[in-house]
Amino acid sequence: MESQSFSSIILSSLLLSLLLTSASAQLREDFYKTSCPNVESLVRSAVQKKFQQTFVTAPATLRLYFHDCFVRGCDASVMLANSSPEKDHPDDISLAGDGFDTVIKAKAAIDSVPQCRNKVSCADILALATRDVVSLTGGPFYKVELGRRDGRISTKASVQRRLPHPEFNLDQLNSMFASHGAHTLGFSHCSKFFNRLYNFRTKNKTDPTINPNYASQLKGMCPKNVDPRIAINMDPSTPQQFDNAYFKNLKQGMGLFTSDQILFTDPRSRATVELFASNNAAFQKAFIIAITKLGQVDVKTGNQGEIRRDCSLVN
Repeated sequence: MESQSFSSIILSSLLLSLLLTSASAQLREDFYKTSCPNVESLVRSAVQKKFQQTFVTAPATLRLYFHDCFVRGCDASVMLANSSPEKDHPDDISLAGDGFDTVIKAKAAIDSVPQCRNKVSCADILALATRDVVSLTGGPFYKVELGRRDGRISTKASVQRRLPHPEFNLDQLNSMFASHGAHTLGFSHCSKFFNRLYNFRTKNKTDPTINPNYASQLKGMCPKNVDPRIAINMDPSTPQQFDNAYFKNLKQGMGLFTSDQILFTDPRSRATVELFASNNAAFQKAFIIAITKLGQVDVKTGNQGEIRRDCSLVN
């Protein structure tokens, strides 16, 4: 997954996230009941303030959580800084700074309360912040299981082949999500779908599964000599709203990546796309199940990890 560019596979295809398998872990919603009882309100207040400063807070935080959980589990190892960390891998290097900053600011807010100082893990803060940005953009407000410890190890090599790519087919997506855990928010750089517009294996060089009008629109925004820094919204209809428009777009041939559109063109997943496109409540219910499972993947508890005093450093 690349950049804000590939900001998107933010929980990449919800219907596939439902295949997630999770590690059994000792997580519970009231984990900080006595050690830091106001943890949720402290995080929520910090996230709201950051969100009011810039909308990018939402997709950046979602994407950071996704990338963290898919590599070494949900342990905030993606935030660590060392000689060769996860965040330096090509698939992570363009993670938006606003996601990291959201966690750092929430951590500072928590640690400003003497009772809570150094009691809450960065991993749990990221999980809570993710729930809050989903809610702030119109998505469901769901309960978050807590009790994760922070990882001590972060290596660039560990990211290799752990994240989905925009050209994946359904079998590749199923394989990846079955061993781990939709994008409706985010934006992408033109280079991530350039081949679908100009170098496809058809006479006119354009992927025939793209809606012709949408293809023309994309070509207008991403001409052949486009500046690689140019980014466009992944959802052309409601780019700043957490909703089921992603699935409606797929039905109209408006999936930005091959790995998006295949969910509708492949008969094995089409029924799920149809359901979520027609029923936003069903989509949101499924999302809660999926993101809860994602938050359980390979988590560290007890003495398996630590509570980092600085989310970027091992104690």
